Amino acid sequence: MTVLTKKGHITGAREAAVRVCRVHEALADFLCAGITLPEVDAFVGRTLDDFDSESCFFRYRIPGQRPFPSHSCLSLNDCVVHGTHLDVTRPLEEGDVLSIDVGALHRGWIGDAAWTYGIVDVSDAARKLMAVGIDSLRRGIDAMQPGRPLIDWARAVQQCAETEAGFSLIRGLGGHGYGKSLHAAPFVSNVVPTTPNEWPDAFRIFEPGLLLAVEPMLAAGNPEIISDTNEWPIRTADGSLTVHYEADVLITEDGPDVLTADMFELPDIVG
Repeated sequence: MTVLTKKGHITGAREAAVRVCRVHEALADFLCAGITLPEVDAFVGRTLDDFDSESCFFRYRIPGQRPFPSHSCLSLNDCVVHGTHLDVTRPLEEGDVLSIDVGALHRGWIGDAAWTYGIVDVSDAARKLMAVGIDSLRRGIDAMQPGRPLIDWARAVQQCAETEAGFSLIRGLGGHGYGKSLHAAPFVSNVVPTTPNEWPDAFRIFEPGLLLAVEPMLAAGNPEIISDTNEWPIRTADGSLTVHYEADVLITEDGPDVLTADMFELPDIVG
């Protein structure tokens, strides 16, 4: 768990988060129909370098997986998360929905945030899914109040995405602490647990200084997911469309400070 207590540490986390925002802003201008995922990933790598940063995803390892091969996570249509630039060979097409997760390492600190982009034009159903994904992130962040339990985040996100909109939140995946490492405690589920041991951190408190990357992942269909053995991409089992939004949040005595707030100004449709 990363709890920031020094001004210099907060500045470091903020500067890394700002670089993630700048990369996404550049992506919004770059993305269009006709380009390929390898071209998108190469652009992310170059842009991170332009901002005196490097990818904290490239060659990242977890037990049982090959090193992650991309500078960014590029998750197209039914890919929930952890898509790579090697997964899809065709160029992007009008109507595609592409979630891009950017992780920046800058002077020892990490920024980690994702946004979903519709290419040129998308269906009304996709637009609704994207809008609800953004709204669930906003409402979840609003619930991240100091002294309150982490489960308040899940209650707000689930109310928005499932109860009100009828979409599905992916189970078993969620947000996390971060800072000088990409993943740290606590785990932040997007859904309220149904069994006592399902989410041990559910009643941990949002304490001032806590640094979290929170990330609703929504599917238009069922929440079940599949993943090939030893491969990174995680997809919806029914092939339904997905979106992924992620923000970096510092808990303060006055409430949540969204370090990646500029990303809420990003366009939904690009190209």
